[in-house]
Parts: sequence; structure tokens; C-alpha cells
Amino acid sequence: MFGLGVPELIVILVIILILFGPSKLPEIAKGIGKSVKAFQDGLKHVQEDPQKADVEKESQPSVEKK
Repeated sequence: MFGLGVPELIVILVIILILFGPSKLPEIAKGIGKSVKAFQDGLKHVQEDPQKADVEKESQPSVEKK
């Protein structure tokens, strides 16, 4: 997984635990899970009908930065 081994993942988990505390971990995990699920659904939608996805993208109003 991204070239990370078990020791690296443990270090990352410990850092997250220190930064956010144990009470916030379930909320963070739930948010990450929902984000991953939405991303996968979006990819599936684009793979099913790429031309329709292009039309939807073009029909969205563009936001111009000043």
C-alpha cells in the first residue's frame, strides 16, 4: 500500500492519535470512509459513461477567480 510497511503505518497511527486524541478517531475514520466511498462511486460513474460525465462537467457553472 503506497510503499508503506507496517512500522510506518503504526507510526502514522500514533501521530494521528497524539494529534486528535482517542475520542476523535472514530469520527475521523468515519469521515475518511465516506470520502473514499464517494470517490469510488464517482469513479464508477465516470467509467460507466464517460461522455455523460463530460456533459455534466461542462454544464456546471464555472467559478472565476478575481
